[in-house]
Amino acid sequence: MRTYRIATIPGDGIGKEVVPAGRRVLEAIAAGSPNFRFDFEDFDWGGDYYRKHGVMMPADGLDALRGKDAILFGSAGDPHIPDHVTLWGLRLKICQGFDQYANVRPTRILPGIDAPLKRCAPKDLDWVIVRENSEGEYSGVGGRAHQGHPIEVATDVSIMTRAGVERILRFAFRLAQSRPRKRLTVITKSNAQRHAMVMWDEIALQVSKEFPDVKCDKELVDAATARMVNRPATLDTIVATNLHADILSDLAAALAGSLGIAPTANLDPERRYPSMFEPIHGSAFDIMGKGLANPVGTFWSAVMMLEHLGERSAARQLMEAIERVTANPALHTGDLGGKATTAEVTEAVCAMLASNAAANSQAA
Repeated sequence: MRTYRIATIPGDGIGKEVVPAGRRVLEAIAAGSPNFRFDFEDFDWGGDYYRKHGVMMPADGLDALRGKDAILFGSAGDPHIPDHVTLWGLRLKICQGFDQYANVRPTRILPGIDAPLKRCAPKDLDWVIVRENSEGEYSGVGGRAHQGHPIEVATDVSIMTRAGVERILRFAFRLAQSRPRKRLTVITKSNAQRHAMVMWDEIALQVSKEFPDVKCDKELVDAATARMVNRPATLDTIVATNLHADILSDLAAALAGSLGIAPTANLDPERRYPSMFEPIHGSAFDIMGKGLANPVGTFWSAVMMLEHLGERSAARQLMEAIERVTANPALHTGDLGGKATTAEVTEAVCAMLASNAAANSQAA
């Protein structure tokens, strides 16, 4: 039997509620499998750790994670700590430290969810957004000078390398190739950003020749927002820069019903380091500690983790359990217009998994 070593980092806010819920669901799926188990180790990094130690995670934190098979992450963000400190001190430190350059965000309308696009059938909104996760607008290059003076200046420099652009585009083409529609939309802003984004376009055209079976088109990022709303069925796999995909994926989650259901995988496709899986909803301090957080985004992230670990059957079972739960309006949390609690949704998913395991055992 295989034992997967999983690091759990709840982080801040509702991350402290949804990550334990995700762990419970993973333990439930493992309990019904004769093939694998999980060995969890929890790390208390985040805003509370910062208040005690002056940093979001210890200097040698990456070494503590390096031997893990995967990381389940909650959120980074604390109203009493500047956002750039929480983000760069924890989440981005892990993503960049482990070169998790492919951020993958699937989006679709789950059963039972009332999405805002009333004219959109669930089959018309089934996307995967691939976000370049290591450079671009979030490269961290820049600075400030003459602070507090009239001549104060601040810069943030978007850095794109040929190697970085090629690898994320090639990853996106392969992903599009694996999906039924074999369609990829490359997001750009090369009409206004005439250097790096023009290079992005040129490399996209070059890489596209390696994938003749993938239908590829290009869309300016501002036009893409309208297309996502007005013509969702024309999109399938989408690839964009760090900033552009960050924004588009939040729009995608809202169009699918709620940020609370949306998952993310921060992948090192070469598997040199552990990959990290997280919901996209953030720390949501306004509902922290009230048991109102939607754990579905974390559960779906756990599905992606299982797929990454090669446990595809378990991933399918968990996704089916999630969909059966979302199909029941009585199990919708407040972000979906319901009154269910985090615990009730978690218990329902675990019950589905236990029922499936029992049925499979009897059949065997």
